[in-house]
Amino acid sequence: MTREPKPVGAEQFLPPGSKSLSALRQAAADCQGCPLYEAASQTVFGAGPAKARLMLIGETPGDYEDRAGEPFVGPAGRVLDRVLDDVGLARDELYLTNAVKHFKFVQRGKRRLHKTPSQLESAACAPWWRAELAAVQPELLVCLGAVAAKAVLGTSFRVTKQHGQLLDPPDPLPPNMRIVATIHPSAVLRAEDRDTVYKGFREDLLVARKALDG
Repeated sequence: MTREPKPVGAEQFLPPGSKSLSALRQAAADCQGCPLYEAASQTVFGAGPAKARLMLIGETPGDYEDRAGEPFVGPAGRVLDRVLDDVGLARDELYLTNAVKHFKFVQRGKRRLHKTPSQLESAACAPWWRAELAAVQPELLVCLGAVAAKAVLGTSFRVTKQHGQLLDPPDPLPPNMRIVATIHPSAVLRAEDRDTVYKGFREDLLVARKALDG
């Protein structure tokens, strides 16, 4: 049986000294903290204002994101844009990133099909989103999907049972920040009843919007 190689982790690739978003983005471009960098086109770092009140963290870049080098620019990104508009949140005022910065996929002919990152790969990449969190210092963090929620809230967290709740952050995350977990927007695209799944997604994001409103 072939065992999955153990990632060495991104910690050693973090920039010394300044941990500004620009310094982090530049350093992340050369990250080899797990084997995913070998097949991906590039690192897909976060995007958004340096001091956004709201930060959203997804799973991993998809094919569109891998090619463009920006998070949430493909079909799932369009679903996210729609729900943000519905609940009154402006994309250009929030910070968007992913728990894993390189596209994981399987090749099927000319197509590259998304594959869920392993727990080891997620853990290896965690220093990047933690550094982004420390740089942005948002009031609220929204986890989009199970991979992001487990990375932030622990492997026992279940989005299916605990979505839409306003949660306190676990140690060692900033104690004054709140967290909401919900589905990944790609779940809407995969659903048989898209309207129902989208409605639940929107309700979860409304919790986040109202939390920002105080």
